[in-house]
Amino acid sequence: MELREEVVALAEEAKQASVQLAVTTGEERNNALTAMAASLRDHSPEIVMANEADMAAAREAGTSEALLDRLMLNAERVEAMAAALEELRELPDPLGVVSMESTLYNGIELTRVSVPLGVVAMVYEARPNVTADAAGICIKSGNACILRGGSLAARSNETIADILAAAAVDAGMPEGSICALTTTDRAATDVLMTLHGLVDVLIPRGGAGLIRHCVEHAKVPVIETGTGNCHVYVHASADPAMAHDIIMNAKCRRLGVCNAAETMLVDRVVAPAVLPSVLVDLHEADITVHGDEEVLRLAAEAGLPEGAVVPATEEDWATEYLGPHLAVHCVDGVDEAIAHVNRYGTKHSEAIVATDEAAIEAFLARVDAAAVYANASTAFTDGGQFGLGAEIGISTQKIHARGPFALEALTSYKYVLRGHGQVRS
Repeated sequence: MELREEVVALAEEAKQASVQLAVTTGEERNNALTAMAASLRDHSPEIVMANEADMAAAREAGTSEALLDRLMLNAERVEAMAAALEELRELPDPLGVVSMESTLYNGIELTRVSVPLGVVAMVYEARPNVTADAAGICIKSGNACILRGGSLAARSNETIADILAAAAVDAGMPEGSICALTTTDRAATDVLMTLHGLVDVLIPRGGAGLIRHCVEHAKVPVIETGTGNCHVYVHASADPAMAHDIIMNAKCRRLGVCNAAETMLVDRVVAPAVLPSVLVDLHEADITVHGDEEVLRLAAEAGLPEGAVVPATEEDWATEYLGPHLAVHCVDGVDEAIAHVNRYGTKHSEAIVATDEAAIEAFLARVDAAAVYANASTAFTDGGQFGLGAEIGISTQKIHARGPFALEALTSYKYVLRGHGQVRS
């Protein structure tokens, strides 16, 4: 079978399944999630073994430590995947929700009710846990899914998808509800994103190159998950200890995630009080700082060794490192900070640390991002943390979905009208 025929056949199977999924009950879909979670636990050793093979190949290929962390699965992470499916099960059914109800002038009764999108194609890179999250979210929302993971996690993704698909079918879901596109030929992704009429929405999740490629070449609607050049801005009124804890958490909790801070901005007047302890602790955490002249001067005064802080370039302000690097820049007040964030940020997650209420409100109102924080780490931008359950991505666009999106974002609506023989003159 030729590549295009293979991809089309898979999409046709998913399309047929989506029709049946749309009329399943919430209880039936919840039962499937229960079965899927149990199957992940039962097959945990098999999943970890497949992942170990992926990890070995990735190390041999010289993959960075940050990407290896995203790729790695162990028993604890498999359990987290199963628990996330159970958390989804406990969320309200997103289908059949009536958002409008009225009787028209002609007596026709109108309701607007939520329905699935249909077939959701998910294209993603190194994180195999996305396979379980995406499959679970799609089942819960009554959508069929086509999963296209990256080659780095090929064995892990195929193993997880097979386990979940079998469990869903055994629980009564139609064949084709969970499909995985496992060929190593990258051209398969390009075929998938052209299948207008079979694929209802494409969701890319990964690096800027993948997302840009999908946006530029897809012939189906795309929900764009964005890169995360996230900022923490320390205002002159900030508590230095709070600022220290927030930036260390936002940067160092996990380096390879899109909600990690990549730039720290600090008001110049408080930089001597705030930066030395932060720079020292970043160095101890093996983070290389890319700093402006003021930051370089303060680093030298703090006795940091050569190379701990390097001169920043214009490129650094716009870089999502996803690794052990942080850009640090001194600014003169909240207006300059906001301008910097809006120029270089990727509209993902931005934070201010301050006690000055006027500065806080200005930052929250004027920064253009999916999530804006006052006195909290950007690490909280996550569907589970927001009470939305497992997410399918963080959208940085403004149409249809923004921020952590999960069940509601995978539904549309239709108008249902009940008449009594009315005709229009």
